[in-house]
Amino acid sequence: MNDLIVDSYGSPEELAKILDLGIEMLFYLEADTFERREVQHVVSALRDISIVLRKRD
Repeated sequence: MNDLIVDSYGSPEELAKILDLGIEMLFYLEADTFERREVQHVVSALRDISIVLRKRD
């Protein structure tokens, strides 16, 4: 999996930065696009992935 991350993003840290940006973008969703709980679930998953990627190096 690390090879895929490095080939696609350069490093796990770079992918973590992109995921962090995605988390920030979710704060600017328009009302009624998704259920609040759905968005919270996605944000939690992205945060978990970001944390795991940072710990791998």
